[in-house]
Amino acid sequence: MRGTGAGAGGRRGVFAVDSTAQDAALRGLDAFRRGWETQVGDDVFQLPDFSADTVGDFRVKGNVAKVHGAAIADLHAASVTRTADVPGGDQDLVAVYVVRRGAWTLGGPSGCGDRTVPAGQFLVRHVGRLTAFETSANLTAKFLVLPPGELKPLLGNRVVTGPTDSAEMRLLTTLTDMIHTTVADLAPAGVAAAQNTLVELAKAVVKGRFDDVEPRLAPALVQAAKDLADRLLADSELSPALLARELNVSVRTLHRAFAAVGEQVTAYIRHRRLHEARLALDEPSGRLSVTEIAAHWQFADGSHFTRAFKKRYGRTPTEYARAASAATAAVEATAASRSPDRWPIENG
Repeated sequence: MRGTGAGAGGRRGVFAVDSTAQDAALRGLDAFRRGWETQVGDDVFQLPDFSADTVGDFRVKGNVAKVHGAAIADLHAASVTRTADVPGGDQDLVAVYVVRRGAWTLGGPSGCGDRTVPAGQFLVRHVGRLTAFETSANLTAKFLVLPPGELKPLLGNRVVTGPTDSAEMRLLTTLTDMIHTTVADLAPAGVAAAQNTLVELAKAVVKGRFDDVEPRLAPALVQAAKDLADRLLADSELSPALLARELNVSVRTLHRAFAAVGEQVTAYIRHRRLHEARLALDEPSGRLSVTEIAAHWQFADGSHFTRAFKKRYGRTPTEYARAASAATAAVEATAASRSPDRWPIENG
């Protein structure tokens, strides 16, 4: 297990636990509970008691971060986990369950109205009391604990569900990934801002729409758009309009989010395509022609590709490919000259 120090104004940090190895399973639950209590604390979410079989075979790994009054847990459970009984302790929080693989079954109030969140689905609900739950083996999920202030009135007694690939949920999970990598280095003001942005995006999930006047959401929207663009770079339909449609925002909102971080949507797409084209030109064998590379990365024609490439890298694609071939040949010649097979045989 690893952890980070406490931040000003309260505990914060990240801890990781991996009890998937057979010899670590018996210590796994204790390590997880100790890490949670040290880095997150019962003031955010109180861990329940687990069943005897869970305690005896706790094979879970994951990362957990505290963000002011919120917590994010990315979990991978090889074993089944379940609570011992209906816990029943008082809580006041909003919980978000995002299941990628396996299933998470949640008990309702007083043990009634169980709900199962299957792979590819999310569930958001207000939690007033601890309830029983069970997770399947081979579970991959994200669990968020959020303060109830702004979310509880939106939810009431409702349970909000939907697909994990919905635009609003993609924005929320993108933000949680960003927080995992930065929270340990954030100043107290940054930690508070991160929590506020989590809440705003959770509100978007509950409402089913994105608040296009909320400036704190711009970095998460930009990152989600970049992730989507990276997957679609070779698609002829890739455009700001397509990205906006997939992320359930207006094109104007998308452009405004990129402008807020000092970038442009079209420039990002063009630079990423040029980068991939340059990597293709670096291939030592089986290289596509310049015309084929231009067509694959959706440049209008070879001339347009050549101009864009030279502006970006200072050489035409042909000049770059020739230099790359010469550099490869030089490296191979140097390696061959140092090969023991080329060394002279000394006569005794």
